Amino acid sequence: MEKNKKIKLNIRKGDLVKVIAGDSKGQQGKVVEVITKTSRVIVEGANMVSKHTKPNAANPNGGINKMEAPIHISNVMMVDPKTGAPTRIGRKRNEDGKVIRIAKKSGEEIK
Repeated sequence: MEKNKKIKLNIRKGDLVKVIAGDSKGQQGKVVEVITKTSRVIVEGANMVSKHTKPNAANPNGGINKMEAPIHISNVMMVDPKTGAPTRIGRKRNEDGKVIRIAKKSGEEIK
């Protein structure tokens, strides 16, 4: 991949998505973070992994923490705001000439 190539992703932080592949298939959640460099997203409550932590000042006992791991963006699908079903995303220009995202299933604007 080129160094300065900007990847355009359809999914943004705060979007409601459904996991369509992998161990967390079928789960829904909000996107907590988008990692554009690797085309991955972190979804709230999906793809949970156990992280073993050593004792430190913040956590004197250490232990095992459950946390979300990144999922590839191709394994999640946007949830249509109108119907609640997974949908693809398109782009259109509105009256002001600004590019907006629309749900392919319902034609609804994604805010």
